[in-house]
Amino acid sequence: MNEKLVLEQFFEGKIKILIPRTLTNKALVFYNPVMELNRDLTIVAVEAYAKLSNCKDFLACDPMAASGVRGIRLAVEVENIERKKIILNDIHPLSYKIILRNIEENNVENVCEAFNMDANMLLGLHASPKNRFNFIDLDPFGSPVPFLDSALRALKSGGLIALTATDVAPLCGVHPYAAFRKYGGFPLRTEYCHEIAVRLLIGCLTFSAAKHNIGIKPVFSYATNHYIRVYALCYYGASLADESIKKLGVIGHCFNCMNRIWIQEFFNLPVKCDFCMEKLSYAGPLWIKEIIDKSFCEKMLVELQSKDFKLKQREEKLLVKVIEEAEAPPTYYVIDKICDKLNIRSIKVDDAILKLKEKGFLAFKTHFKGSGLKTNATINDLKNILKESSSKV
Repeated sequence: MNEKLVLEQFFEGKIKILIPRTLTNKALVFYNPVMELNRDLTIVAVEAYAKLSNCKDFLACDPMAASGVRGIRLAVEVENIERKKIILNDIHPLSYKIILRNIEENNVENVCEAFNMDANMLLGLHASPKNRFNFIDLDPFGSPVPFLDSALRALKSGGLIALTATDVAPLCGVHPYAAFRKYGGFPLRTEYCHEIAVRLLIGCLTFSAAKHNIGIKPVFSYATNHYIRVYALCYYGASLADESIKKLGVIGHCFNCMNRIWIQEFFNLPVKCDFCMEKLSYAGPLWIKEIIDKSFCEKMLVELQSKDFKLKQREEKLLVKVIEEAEAPPTYYVIDKICDKLNIRSIKVDDAILKLKEKGFLAFKTHFKGSGLKTNATINDLKNILKESSSKV
């Protein structure tokens, strides 16, 4: 390339990074400022993990590091760990050079080490027990699935894995066969498709881990319009892998009346909806148990209080909602959509939750959608409450 390069400077968290651009402003190494919230939450998730696991020697890997921003932030910002080593890797030579430069700019040469290799090859070099990582972050462009097996073999028992999937359209049912090819489960294009996407990703992780006699425990999961993010603890043991597999199942949805069911089974599934007798459509196999560990996320929230992140207010709001819905049942209802179907005036989510609780049901807000709620009420119960409440508005 003959075009002259310039280095543009960015500040994020406590670090400074340099990103090369051409004079026509074309970025040559990937850096997405929109993912700052994602990276902020990585810092507090790792701190929560270290505190809860009493981790003193911390070895982490970002095998597709691009500019190195996430790994360098881990090196600079993660506190209360005695010994840290962060491995940063990227297959692209220019990215590798920029990672080295950014390591130098932030004075973390004693903590960070950079490599210029294929991600799976690097992870494969750490598959032996003594070389395994405490934390691996898979944040590729698209799906993390091609790297799952290598990452799982390179993770210590009790280690933390973080996955980002940016191929949201297939996971949300726009391209169902693409989702099935990659993730081993079918999505559904429902109003709660982002939660199905999270559960498909965890289901895929479960299957991949089970092949290596590894069980998993999701501790923090969330979704945005642009990506799905999952954190899970991984433990070696065939019996633990079996227990994880038992937490897989399917979600059945009725597109006529909006009823939904979840079943820990793959065979002899109900064909018709219990309420309207129309045909049920199914998503899965996918994870149907908890996608959030309340104590882990509460610890994240505690760690967040000491930070001065630019997006702290948004991050607090997200964690509070996630903690609130940690023990809620699968799927959520969108109040506006139900009211449209019933041809009645919509009511506020807070009012709907209050009415549900007055009737003795559990009800929770959800981070997945502002106009959504989770409840153990049936769709018919919820419709009746909305009709009653709407008539009084």
